[in-house]
Amino acid sequence: MTTAQRGLTTIPASVVGRIAEQVASEYAHVGGPAGGLLGVGARRDFDSRPSVTCDLYGTVAVLRLDVGVAFPVDLAETCRGLRRHVQDRVAELTGLQVGRLDIEISWLNPGTATRGALR
Repeated sequence: MTTAQRGLTTIPASVVGRIAEQVASEYAHVGGPAGGLLGVGARRDFDSRPSVTCDLYGTVAVLRLDVGVAFPVDLAETCRGLRRHVQDRVAELTGLQVGRLDIEISWLNPGTATRGALR
């Protein structure tokens, strides 16, 4: 069988999104989205995976992450590291290139010591 006769494996955008969610959840100081309406029913959780939406354009994935972040941390460095980690792991696991990756930080989780200092 020649290369031209072989089939093509395609991965749906929803599956790439789920892979990106799992990969993002592996990164330190990052948790799932806030959710809820005006804070009612909000779920701020470092045990849940960040929310990801994905659009595919051929072999290029465009990802949008909604995350919560522990605070205080260097937000710019955390986002840079998260971006690199997700781009590298998604490419490794799916064979797709991550062309664009937007990160929305929907909530910050101050540590116990920080909460006392803010009062």
